[in-house]
Amino acid sequence: MSDVRLSQRGFVGIAEIDRPPNNFFDKELIGDLAEAFDGFVAAGLRAIVLCAAGKNFCAGANFSRPASDTVGTGQDRGTDHLYRQAVRLFRCPLPVIAAVQGAAVGGGLGLSLVGDFRVASEESRFTANFSRLGFHPGFGLSVTLPRVVGAQQAALLFYTGRRITGSQARDIGLVDVLVPTDEIRSAALALAGEIAVSSPIAVRSTRATLRAGLADAIAAATEHELAEQQRHFATADFKEGVRAMAERREPNFTGS
Repeated sequence: MSDVRLSQRGFVGIAEIDRPPNNFFDKELIGDLAEAFDGFVAAGLRAIVLCAAGKNFCAGANFSRPASDTVGTGQDRGTDHLYRQAVRLFRCPLPVIAAVQGAAVGGGLGLSLVGDFRVASEESRFTANFSRLGFHPGFGLSVTLPRVVGAQQAALLFYTGRRITGSQARDIGLVDVLVPTDEIRSAALALAGEIAVSSPIAVRSTRATLRAGLADAIAAATEHELAEQQRHFATADFKEGVRAMAERREPNFTGS
C-alpha cells in the first residue's frame, strides 16, 4: 500500500507523504511520488503541492532500516534506483510547491528542492547534514542547492552540516514564503492556485526555459554523488557518523 496520498483541488494536484512523524523515504516512496507526478500531468493539472503528514516534512533516509532500499547504506542498486526515481521528479513539467513543516533533513532537503518554491514557517528546520554523517551529499543536492542559494551558502551548509531556521532559510533564498506553521499547507495551496489560473501553455514554456538542462544536470550529478557515497560508506567515519546520530552525541571523526 502506498504511503503517498493523492488529492486534487481544481487544477492543483496534492501529493502528501504519509509516514509520520519523520516521513523517511525509500526507493518505493520516491517511485510512488514520481508516478503521482506523472498522473497529475496526464490528468491535465497545472501545478502540484508536495506536502507531508505529521510534524516533519521529511527526515531523509532511515538509517536504522535494512540496506536494500535507503540512501546511506552502501547498497548501490537500491540507492541508484532511488536516485533514478528522484530524477523523474525533476523532469515533471508542472510547477511544484513544497510545503515544509518541521524538519527537511539530508535527502529530505533534497526532496524539498524538487519544488520550484518552498513554503515554510520560522519553526521549520533545514539541514544538509551529510558531512556530520560522514558521506557525500546526494539526491542531486550538489546541483540543486547551489542553484537556489548560491555556491557560497551551499558550501557553508554542506561543510558544516548546520541546521537553519525558516527565517534564516528565507534570508538565503531557500524559502520563498514564510507563514505560521498552521498556515503552511494553505499558503502552498494558495500559491499553487495562483499559478494555476495563469495560462498553462505559457507557464510550462517559461518554466522549461528557466530550467533548461536542469534535470539532465541532476541526473549526471546523482551518478557522481552515488560513486562518492559508495566510497564513503566503507569508511570508519561513516560508521562513526551513523553511530553518533543514533546515540545523539557529537561524532568523533578520524578521517579514515
